[in-house]
Amino acid sequence: MSESKKQLAHLFDATQCIGCGACVLACSQTNFPEMLNRSIPKRNWPASNIRKVQSEVRRPVTLLVQCQQCSDAPCVRTCPFGANYYDENGLVRTDPNKCVGCNYCIASCPYDARWSHPDSGLPMKCIGEGCMKLIENGEQPACVKACPAGARAFGDINDPNSLIAQRIHQSKTETLMPQKGTRPNFFVVV
Repeated sequence: MSESKKQLAHLFDATQCIGCGACVLACSQTNFPEMLNRSIPKRNWPASNIRKVQSEVRRPVTLLVQCQQCSDAPCVRTCPFGANYYDENGLVRTDPNKCVGCNYCIASCPYDARWSHPDSGLPMKCIGEGCMKLIENGEQPACVKACPAGARAFGDINDPNSLIAQRIHQSKTETLMPQKGTRPNFFVVV
């Protein structure tokens, strides 16, 4: 029997989120400490890989979203230098040694999940380097650890025993913009 491939993913439970912003601050502190009292230019938002989105699909709801870790990511396809790639866990990553800062990946992301670091000019996205270190040490990403309401989960969706797989199975979840064909690995409990 062959072992299924690992696919790390995020879950955001819109029914549990209290809108406190702890995940946004934790992301910023963990991944961009040099940006702590600065905002992302032209976004008027803290330097974080998480951004607030108002959805009006069924009823007004606030979503705190980030990179969707798409299985068919436009940012990977459009990068002319091969700087964007899938790692062994199915995560979309950027190799800063190959990236020249052209920002095609930012333009091609239908989720507006990337931003250009004002100091380096390089594109930033979830999962940041600080959170990658947490994951490599067997910990959860900063946003999941910081959420006081348990509105976030992260893990291998191909492992039926993982907390995220169980929450997806037990809840009504949706992915954002499925019509884009990117096959996102960011699930929203509705």
